[in-house]
Amino acid sequence: MTKKNIPVKLNETYTLSIRDLGVHGEGIGSVENFTVFVPGALPGETVKVTIVTAKKSYATAKLVSIETPSPYRCQPSCPAYHSCGGCQISHLTYEGQLAIKERRVKDVMVRIGGSQEELVRPVIGADHPWEYRNKMAIPVSQVTGGAVLGYYRQGSHQVVPIDSCQIQEEENNRLLRFAQGFMTRHNVSGYNEKSRKGAIRHIMGRVGDNGEVMAVIVTATAKLPFADLWVKEMQELLPEVVSIYHNVQSHPGNAILGKEIHHLWGKKTLTASLCGISFEVSPFSFFQVHKAQAEILYEKALEKANLQGGETVIDAYCGTGTISLCLAKKAGRVIGIEIVKEAIEDAKKNAVFNHIENAEFYAADAGELMPKLYKEGLRPDVIVMDPVRAGCSEAVLQAAAGMHPARIVYVSCNPATFARDAKILSTLGYDIQEVQPVDMFPQTMHVETVSLLVARDLVTGD
Repeated sequence: MTKKNIPVKLNETYTLSIRDLGVHGEGIGSVENFTVFVPGALPGETVKVTIVTAKKSYATAKLVSIETPSPYRCQPSCPAYHSCGGCQISHLTYEGQLAIKERRVKDVMVRIGGSQEELVRPVIGADHPWEYRNKMAIPVSQVTGGAVLGYYRQGSHQVVPIDSCQIQEEENNRLLRFAQGFMTRHNVSGYNEKSRKGAIRHIMGRVGDNGEVMAVIVTATAKLPFADLWVKEMQELLPEVVSIYHNVQSHPGNAILGKEIHHLWGKKTLTASLCGISFEVSPFSFFQVHKAQAEILYEKALEKANLQGGETVIDAYCGTGTISLCLAKKAGRVIGIEIVKEAIEDAKKNAVFNHIENAEFYAADAGELMPKLYKEGLRPDVIVMDPVRAGCSEAVLQAAAGMHPARIVYVSCNPATFARDAKILSTLGYDIQEVQPVDMFPQTMHVETVSLLVARDLVTGD
Protein backbone atom coordinates (compact mmCIF):
# COMPACT_ATOMS: atom_id res chain seq x y z
CA MET A 1 0.00 0.00 0.00
CA THR A 2 1.47 3.34 -1.06
CA LYS A 3 1.13 6.59 0.82
CA LYS A 4 -1.29 7.84 -1.81
CA ASN A 5 -3.87 5.16 -1.08
CA ILE A 6 -3.54 5.02 2.72
CA PRO A 7 -7.19 5.34 3.73
CA VAL A 8 -6.59 7.52 6.82
CA LYS A 9 -5.41 11.10 7.27
CA LEU A 10 -3.58 12.73 10.16
CA ASN A 11 -5.82 14.51 12.68
CA GLU A 12 -8.98 13.11 11.07
CA THR A 13 -11.59 11.33 13.20
CA TYR A 14 -12.85 7.81 12.40
CA THR A 15 -15.20 5.28 13.95
CA LEU A 16 -13.64 1.83 14.45
CA SER A 17 -14.63 -1.61 15.68
CA ILE A 18 -11.89 -3.07 17.88
CA ARG A 19 -11.20 -6.75 17.18
CA ASP A 20 -8.12 -7.58 19.25
CA LEU A 21 -5.29 -6.33 21.47
CA GLY A 22 -1.67 -5.84 20.41
CA VAL A 23 1.37 -7.02 22.34
CA HIS A 24 1.41 -3.83 24.43
CA GLY A 25 -2.32 -3.91 25.18
CA GLU A 26 -3.35 -1.47 22.47
CA GLY A 27 -6.68 -2.01 20.67
CA ILE A 28 -6.54 -3.14 17.03
CA GLY A 29 -9.11 -1.96 14.51
CA SER A 30 -9.20 -1.16 10.78
CA VAL A 31 -10.22 1.47 8.30
CA GLU A 32 -10.82 -0.18 4.90
CA ASN A 33 -8.66 -3.16 5.97
CA PHE A 34 -5.88 -0.78 7.04
CA THR A 35 -4.70 -1.54 10.59
CA VAL A 36 -5.10 1.13 13.25
CA PHE A 37 -3.69 0.76 16.78
CA VAL A 38 -5.64 2.51 19.54
CA PRO A 39 -4.19 2.58 23.09
CA GLY A 40 -6.94 2.24 25.67
CA ALA A 41 -9.50 0.56 23.38
CA LEU A 42 -10.74 -2.99 24.04
CA PRO A 43 -11.96 -5.84 21.81
CA GLY A 44 -15.68 -5.68 21.08
CA GLU A 45 -15.80 -1.90 21.44
CA THR A 46 -16.88 0.68 18.89
CA VAL A 47 -14.75 3.78 19.33
CA LYS A 48 -14.10 7.19 17.81
CA VAL A 49 -10.43 7.94 17.27
CA THR A 50 -8.16 10.63 15.88
CA ILE A 51 -5.19 9.55 13.75
CA VAL A 52 -1.85 10.71 15.24
CA THR A 53 0.65 8.79 13.05
CA ALA A 54 0.29 7.11 9.67
CA LYS A 55 2.86 4.65 8.32
CA LYS A 56 2.87 2.57 5.15
CA SER A 57 1.22 -0.45 6.76
CA TYR A 58 -0.48 0.87 9.89
CA ALA A 59 -1.58 3.94 11.82
CA THR A 60 -1.83 4.87 15.49
CA ALA A 61 -4.73 6.83 16.91
CA LYS A 62 -5.85 8.62 20.04
CA LEU A 63 -9.01 7.37 21.69
CA VAL A 64 -11.61 10.15 21.56
CA SER A 65 -14.74 8.40 22.83
CA ILE A 66 -16.15 4.92 23.44
CA GLU A 67 -19.42 4.50 21.59
CA THR A 68 -20.03 0.90 22.65
CA PRO A 69 -18.02 -0.21 25.70
CA SER A 70 -16.76 -3.72 26.38
CA PRO A 71 -18.53 -5.54 29.23
CA TYR A 72 -15.04 -6.22 30.58
CA ARG A 73 -14.06 -2.55 30.80
CA CYS A 74 -13.31 -1.20 34.28
CA GLN A 75 -11.82 1.88 35.89
CA PRO A 76 -8.13 1.37 36.80
CA SER A 77 -7.46 2.02 40.47
CA CYS A 78 -3.87 3.20 39.96
CA PRO A 79 -3.66 7.00 39.58
CA ALA A 80 -0.59 6.69 37.33
CA TYR A 81 -2.06 3.99 35.08
CA HIS A 82 -2.65 6.08 31.95
CA SER A 83 0.90 7.45 31.95
CA CYS A 84 2.94 4.59 33.46
CA GLY A 85 4.05 1.74 31.20
CA GLY A 86 4.35 -0.88 33.96
CA CYS A 87 0.84 -2.29 33.45
CA GLN A 88 -1.00 -2.45 30.13
CA ILE A 89 -4.46 -3.90 30.74
CA SER A 90 -5.71 -2.79 34.14
CA HIS A 91 -8.69 -1.18 32.36
CA LEU A 92 -9.83 -4.78 31.79
CA THR A 93 -11.52 -6.77 34.54
CA TYR A 94 -9.42 -9.74 35.59
CA GLU A 95 -11.96 -12.05 33.95
CA GLY A 96 -11.46 -10.09 30.75
CA GLN A 97 -7.66 -10.29 31.05
CA LEU A 98 -7.79 -14.08 31.27
CA ALA A 99 -10.14 -14.28 28.29
CA ILE A 100 -7.79 -12.14 26.18
CA LYS A 101 -4.76 -14.24 27.13
CA GLU A 102 -6.50 -17.53 26.38
CA ARG A 103 -7.55 -16.24 22.98
CA ARG A 104 -4.01 -15.08 22.28
CA VAL A 105 -2.58 -18.54 23.01
CA LYS A 106 -5.24 -20.23 20.87
CA ASP A 107 -4.58 -17.80 18.02
CA VAL A 108 -0.83 -18.42 17.82
CA MET A 109 -1.23 -22.17 18.20
CA VAL A 110 -3.54 -22.24 15.17
CA ARG A 111 -1.94 -19.47 13.09
CA ILE A 112 1.75 -20.24 13.75
CA GLY A 113 1.75 -23.77 15.13
CA GLY A 114 -0.82 -25.28 12.78
CA SER A 115 -2.49 -26.94 15.78
CA GLN A 116 -6.07 -27.18 16.99
CA GLU A 117 -7.24 -24.59 19.49
CA GLU A 118 -8.99 -27.36 21.48
CA LEU A 119 -5.53 -28.38 22.75
CA VAL A 120 -5.37 -25.13 24.73
CA ARG A 121 -6.75 -25.42 28.26
CA PRO A 122 -8.39 -22.51 30.15
CA VAL A 123 -5.89 -20.07 31.64
CA ILE A 124 -5.02 -20.63 35.29
CA GLY A 125 -5.52 -17.23 36.88
CA ALA A 126 -3.99 -15.82 40.04
CA ASP A 127 -5.88 -15.84 43.33
CA HIS A 128 -4.28 -12.46 44.03
CA PRO A 129 -3.71 -10.46 40.82
CA TRP A 130 -2.30 -7.47 42.74
CA GLU A 131 0.75 -6.96 45.00
CA TYR A 132 2.45 -10.07 43.64
CA ARG A 133 5.88 -8.93 42.43
CA ASN A 134 8.73 -9.82 44.79
CA LYS A 135 11.29 -7.92 42.70
CA MET A 136 11.34 -4.19 41.98
CA ALA A 137 13.74 -2.21 39.77
CA ILE A 138 12.71 1.46 39.86
CA PRO A 139 14.50 3.87 37.49
CA VAL A 140 15.63 7.20 38.92
CA SER A 141 15.78 10.31 36.75
CA GLN A 142 16.95 13.86 37.36
CA VAL A 143 14.69 16.75 36.37
CA THR A 144 14.70 20.45 37.15
CA GLY A 145 12.97 19.99 40.50
CA GLY A 146 15.23 17.15 41.65
CA ALA A 147 15.23 13.34 41.51
CA VAL A 148 12.18 11.45 40.21
CA LEU A 149 11.51 7.77 41.00
CA GLY A 150 8.93 5.78 39.08
CA TYR A 151 8.40 3.69 35.97
CA TYR A 152 8.98 4.57 32.35
CA ARG A 153 6.16 5.97 30.27
CA GLN A 154 5.30 3.31 27.66
CA GLY A 155 7.56 3.56 24.63
CA SER A 156 9.92 6.06 26.26
CA HIS A 157 12.51 6.55 28.99
CA GLN A 158 10.59 9.39 30.60
CA VAL A 159 10.10 8.47 34.26
CA VAL A 160 6.54 8.77 35.58
CA PRO A 161 6.73 9.57 39.32
CA ILE A 162 5.01 7.09 41.66
CA ASP A 163 5.16 6.44 45.38
CA SER A 164 3.46 3.05 45.25
CA CYS A 165 3.03 0.33 42.63
CA GLN A 166 -0.09 -1.82 42.96
CA ILE A 167 1.53 -4.96 41.50
CA GLN A 168 4.54 -4.78 43.86
CA GLU A 169 4.67 -6.44 47.26
CA GLU A 170 4.25 -3.77 49.91
CA GLU A 171 7.80 -4.28 51.25
CA ASN A 172 9.14 -3.02 47.91
CA ASN A 173 6.82 -0.02 47.99
CA ARG A 174 8.14 0.94 51.42
CA LEU A 175 11.68 0.77 50.03
CA LEU A 176 10.60 2.99 47.12
CA ARG A 177 9.12 5.64 49.44
CA PHE A 178 12.20 5.49 51.69
CA ALA A 179 14.50 6.10 48.69
CA GLN A 180 12.35 9.03 47.55
CA GLY A 181 12.50 10.60 50.99
CA PHE A 182 16.21 9.94 51.44
CA MET A 183 17.18 11.51 48.12
CA THR A 184 15.02 14.56 48.85
CA ARG A 185 16.35 15.03 52.41
CA HIS A 186 19.97 14.78 51.38
CA ASN A 187 19.71 16.32 47.90
CA VAL A 188 21.01 13.19 46.15
CA SER A 189 20.84 13.45 42.35
CA GLY A 190 19.16 11.05 39.99
CA TYR A 191 20.60 10.07 36.61
CA ASN A 192 20.17 12.02 33.38
CA GLU A 193 20.39 9.61 30.44
CA LYS A 194 21.14 12.32 27.89
CA SER A 195 23.96 14.06 29.75
CA ARG A 196 25.00 10.85 31.56
CA LYS A 197 25.37 12.93 34.72
CA GLY A 198 23.94 12.27 38.17
CA ALA A 199 24.34 9.51 40.73
CA ILE A 200 21.41 7.15 41.34
CA ARG A 201 20.14 5.12 38.35
CA HIS A 202 17.92 2.45 39.92
CA ILE A 203 16.59 1.29 43.26
CA MET A 204 16.18 -2.47 43.34
CA GLY A 205 14.28 -4.40 45.97
CA ARG A 206 13.90 -8.17 46.38
CA VAL A 207 11.54 -9.79 48.87
CA GLY A 208 12.39 -13.24 50.22
CA ASP A 209 10.89 -15.53 52.80
CA ASN A 210 9.25 -13.96 55.86
CA GLY A 211 9.14 -10.55 54.17
CA GLU A 212 12.91 -10.05 54.32
CA VAL A 213 14.19 -7.48 51.83
CA MET A 214 17.41 -7.02 49.89
CA ALA A 215 18.02 -3.44 48.77
CA VAL A 216 20.36 -2.64 45.88
CA ILE A 217 21.24 0.99 45.08
CA VAL A 218 22.53 1.30 41.52
CA THR A 219 24.70 4.30 40.65
CA ALA A 220 26.32 5.69 37.54
CA THR A 221 29.14 6.92 39.76
CA ALA A 222 31.93 4.87 41.29
CA LYS A 223 30.92 5.99 44.78
CA LEU A 224 27.51 5.97 46.44
CA PRO A 225 26.77 9.41 47.95
CA PHE A 226 26.10 9.15 51.69
CA ALA A 227 26.73 5.39 51.67
CA ASP A 228 26.95 5.13 55.48
CA LEU A 229 23.82 7.22 55.87
CA TRP A 230 21.85 5.01 53.45
CA VAL A 231 22.67 2.06 55.69
CA LYS A 232 21.99 3.90 58.97
CA GLU A 233 18.61 5.31 57.96
CA MET A 234 17.49 2.10 56.28
CA GLN A 235 18.25 0.19 59.47
CA GLU A 236 16.21 2.70 61.47
CA LEU A 237 13.22 3.08 59.13
CA LEU A 238 13.05 -0.26 57.31
CA PRO A 239 13.63 -3.11 59.76
CA GLU A 240 12.58 -5.64 57.11
CA VAL A 241 15.71 -4.82 55.08
CA VAL A 242 18.36 -7.41 55.95
CA SER A 243 20.79 -6.90 53.06
CA ILE A 244 22.11 -3.74 51.38
CA TYR A 245 24.25 -3.54 48.25
CA HIS A 246 25.74 -0.79 46.09
CA ASN A 247 26.03 -1.63 42.39
CA VAL A 248 27.90 0.43 39.82
CA GLN A 249 26.44 0.64 36.31
CA SER A 250 28.52 3.19 34.41
CA HIS A 251 27.64 1.99 30.91
CA PRO A 252 24.78 3.51 28.91
CA GLY A 253 21.92 1.28 27.82
CA ASN A 254 19.10 -0.68 29.40
CA ALA A 255 21.02 -3.12 31.57
CA ILE A 256 20.09 -2.37 35.18
CA LEU A 257 23.02 -3.95 37.01
CA GLY A 258 26.70 -3.50 36.27
CA LYS A 259 29.44 -6.02 37.04
CA GLU A 260 30.89 -4.03 39.97
CA ILE A 261 29.05 -4.59 43.24
CA HIS A 262 29.77 -3.77 46.90
CA HIS A 263 28.11 -5.42 49.88
CA LEU A 264 27.36 -2.59 52.34
CA TRP A 265 25.64 -4.35 55.21
CA GLY A 266 23.72 -7.42 56.40
CA LYS A 267 23.22 -10.78 54.75
CA LYS A 268 24.88 -11.48 51.40
CA THR A 269 21.91 -13.53 50.15
CA LEU A 270 18.19 -13.84 50.76
CA THR A 271 16.44 -17.16 51.19
CA ALA A 272 13.41 -17.58 48.93
CA SER A 273 11.38 -20.79 48.78
CA LEU A 274 9.59 -22.33 45.82
CA CYS A 275 7.74 -25.67 45.81
CA GLY A 276 9.31 -26.62 49.12
CA ILE A 277 12.86 -25.91 47.92
CA SER A 278 14.94 -23.07 49.32
CA PHE A 279 17.05 -20.86 47.06
CA GLU A 280 19.80 -18.44 47.94
CA VAL A 281 19.09 -15.24 46.04
CA SER A 282 21.79 -12.66 45.30
CA PRO A 283 21.37 -9.32 43.48
CA PHE A 284 22.19 -11.08 40.20
CA SER A 285 20.15 -14.26 40.75
CA PHE A 286 17.12 -15.16 38.68
CA PHE A 287 14.06 -15.96 40.73
CA GLN A 288 10.41 -16.05 39.73
CA VAL A 289 8.77 -12.73 40.59
CA HIS A 290 5.28 -14.21 41.17
CA LYS A 291 5.90 -17.04 43.59
CA ALA A 292 2.35 -18.41 43.86
CA GLN A 293 1.86 -18.67 40.09
CA ALA A 294 5.37 -20.02 39.57
CA GLU A 295 4.57 -22.87 41.93
CA ILE A 296 1.47 -23.66 39.87
CA LEU A 297 3.51 -23.51 36.65
CA TYR A 298 6.14 -25.89 38.03
CA GLU A 299 3.50 -28.23 39.46
CA LYS A 300 1.96 -28.46 35.99
CA ALA A 301 5.38 -29.16 34.48
CA LEU A 302 5.92 -31.98 36.98
CA GLU A 303 2.44 -33.33 36.29
CA LYS A 304 3.15 -33.47 32.56
CA ALA A 305 6.58 -35.07 33.12
CA ASN A 306 4.69 -37.91 34.86
CA LEU A 307 7.71 -39.04 36.86
CA GLN A 308 7.53 -42.30 38.81
CA GLY A 309 10.88 -42.11 40.58
CA GLY A 310 13.46 -43.77 38.39
CA GLU A 311 13.52 -41.58 35.28
CA THR A 312 16.43 -39.70 33.74
CA VAL A 313 15.46 -36.13 32.94
CA ILE A 314 17.29 -33.40 31.03
CA ASP A 315 16.48 -29.76 31.79
CA ALA A 316 17.80 -28.10 28.63
CA TYR A 317 17.58 -24.44 29.76
CA CYS A 318 17.97 -24.92 33.48
CA GLY A 319 19.02 -21.38 34.52
CA THR A 320 19.70 -21.38 38.26
CA GLY A 321 18.14 -24.81 38.65
CA THR A 322 14.64 -23.96 39.86
CA ILE A 323 12.83 -26.50 37.68
CA SER A 324 15.72 -29.00 37.81
CA LEU A 325 15.61 -29.22 41.60
CA CYS A 326 11.82 -29.59 41.58
CA LEU A 327 12.20 -32.45 39.08
CA ALA A 328 14.93 -34.05 41.19
CA LYS A 329 12.43 -34.67 44.01
CA LYS A 330 10.59 -37.17 41.79
CA ALA A 331 13.17 -38.35 39.23
CA GLY A 332 16.06 -40.78 39.46
CA ARG A 333 18.57 -38.44 37.81
CA VAL A 334 18.34 -34.86 36.54
CA ILE A 335 20.84 -33.20 34.21
CA GLY A 336 20.61 -29.43 33.97
CA ILE A 337 22.21 -27.61 31.03
CA GLU A 338 22.61 -23.84 30.76
CA ILE A 339 24.96 -21.74 28.64
CA VAL A 340 25.35 -19.02 31.32
CA LYS A 341 28.18 -20.13 33.63
CA GLU A 342 27.12 -17.90 36.54
CA ALA A 343 23.64 -19.45 36.51
CA ILE A 344 25.14 -22.95 36.64
CA GLU A 345 27.24 -21.98 39.65
CA ASP A 346 24.04 -20.79 41.38
CA ALA A 347 22.30 -24.04 40.42
CA LYS A 348 25.08 -26.12 41.98
CA LYS A 349 24.97 -24.03 45.17
CA ASN A 350 21.18 -24.41 45.35
CA ALA A 351 21.49 -28.21 45.00
CA VAL A 352 23.98 -28.33 47.87
CA PHE A 353 21.86 -25.91 49.93
CA ASN A 354 18.88 -28.29 49.62
CA HIS A 355 20.89 -31.53 50.03
CA ILE A 356 19.84 -32.72 46.57
CA GLU A 357 22.36 -35.23 45.23
CA ASN A 358 20.65 -36.59 42.10
CA ALA A 359 20.95 -33.36 40.10
CA GLU A 360 24.03 -32.43 38.08
CA PHE A 361 24.65 -29.23 36.11
CA TYR A 362 26.68 -28.35 33.02
CA ALA A 363 27.61 -24.95 31.62
CA ALA A 364 27.21 -25.68 27.91
CA ASP A 365 25.12 -25.13 24.80
CA ALA A 366 22.36 -27.74 25.05
CA GLY A 367 22.33 -28.15 21.27
CA GLU A 368 25.97 -29.27 21.40
CA LEU A 369 26.03 -31.19 24.67
CA MET A 370 22.91 -33.32 24.24
CA PRO A 371 24.17 -35.16 21.09
CA LYS A 372 27.45 -35.88 22.91
CA LEU A 373 25.58 -37.31 25.89
CA TYR A 374 23.48 -39.43 23.55
CA LYS A 375 26.61 -40.83 21.89
CA GLU A 376 27.90 -41.67 25.36
CA GLY A 377 24.78 -43.76 25.96
CA LEU A 378 22.49 -41.37 27.84
CA ARG A 379 18.81 -42.08 27.16
CA PRO A 380 16.56 -39.51 28.85
CA ASP A 381 12.97 -40.44 29.53
CA VAL A 382 11.86 -36.81 29.66
CA ILE A 383 13.35 -33.56 28.36
CA VAL A 384 12.19 -30.27 29.87
CA MET A 385 12.79 -26.98 28.06
CA ASP A 386 12.23 -23.48 29.48
CA PRO A 387 13.94 -21.10 27.04
CA VAL A 388 14.04 -17.31 26.91
CA ARG A 389 11.41 -15.35 24.93
CA ALA A 390 13.18 -16.06 21.64
CA GLY A 391 12.41 -19.76 22.11
CA CYS A 392 14.66 -22.73 21.42
CA SER A 393 17.36 -22.79 18.80
CA GLU A 394 16.70 -25.31 16.05
CA ALA A 395 19.89 -27.09 17.15
CA VAL A 396 18.38 -27.71 20.60
CA LEU A 397 15.10 -28.93 19.09
CA GLN A 398 16.98 -31.28 16.77
CA ALA A 399 19.16 -32.51 19.64
CA ALA A 400 16.18 -33.06 21.95
CA ALA A 401 14.22 -35.05 19.38
CA GLY A 402 17.39 -36.96 18.46
CA MET A 403 17.62 -38.33 22.02
CA HIS A 404 14.16 -39.92 21.57
CA PRO A 405 12.61 -39.11 24.96
CA ALA A 406 9.09 -40.37 25.49
CA ARG A 407 7.94 -36.91 26.64
CA ILE A 408 9.00 -33.32 26.09
CA VAL A 409 7.71 -30.72 28.54
CA TYR A 410 8.03 -27.21 27.14
CA VAL A 411 7.66 -24.22 29.46
CA SER A 412 7.35 -20.97 27.54
CA CYS A 413 7.16 -17.24 28.34
CA ASN A 414 6.24 -16.46 24.73
CA PRO A 415 3.32 -18.41 23.18
CA ALA A 416 4.29 -17.34 19.64
CA THR A 417 7.81 -18.81 19.76
CA PHE A 418 6.48 -21.93 21.46
CA ALA A 419 3.96 -22.39 18.63
CA ARG A 420 6.82 -22.07 16.13
CA ASP A 421 8.97 -24.59 18.03
CA ALA A 422 6.07 -27.01 18.48
CA LYS A 423 5.57 -27.04 14.73
CA ILE A 424 9.25 -27.93 14.25
CA LEU A 425 9.01 -30.66 16.89
CA SER A 426 6.00 -32.04 15.04
CA THR A 427 8.18 -32.60 11.97
CA LEU A 428 10.63 -34.39 14.28
CA GLY A 429 8.07 -36.87 15.57
CA TYR A 430 6.46 -35.15 18.59
CA ASP A 431 2.76 -34.30 18.90
CA ILE A 432 1.24 -31.77 21.29
CA GLN A 433 -1.07 -33.32 23.85
CA GLU A 434 -2.12 -30.13 25.60
CA VAL A 435 -1.14 -26.51 26.21
CA GLN A 436 -1.79 -25.06 29.66
CA PRO A 437 -1.58 -21.25 29.93
CA VAL A 438 -0.74 -19.77 33.35
CA ASP A 439 -1.18 -16.09 34.16
CA MET A 440 2.17 -15.25 35.71
CA PHE A 441 1.87 -11.47 35.30
CA PRO A 442 -1.63 -10.08 35.90
CA GLN A 443 -2.30 -6.54 34.59
CA THR A 444 0.11 -7.14 31.69
CA MET A 445 -0.20 -8.83 28.30
CA HIS A 446 2.30 -11.55 29.21
CA VAL A 447 1.14 -15.13 29.56
CA GLU A 448 3.18 -18.30 30.06
CA THR A 449 2.42 -21.83 28.96
CA VAL A 450 3.47 -25.33 29.94
CA SER A 451 2.90 -27.96 27.28
CA LEU A 452 3.30 -31.68 26.83
CA LEU A 453 4.60 -33.21 23.60
CA VAL A 454 4.72 -37.00 23.25
CA ALA A 455 6.70 -39.13 20.81
CA ARG A 456 4.40 -39.98 17.91
CA ASP A 457 5.26 -43.69 17.94
CA LEU A 458 3.95 -43.84 21.52
CA VAL A 459 0.79 -41.95 20.58
CA THR A 460 0.03 -44.15 17.60
CA GLY A 461 1.24 -47.35 19.21
CA ASP A 462 3.73 -48.04 16.39
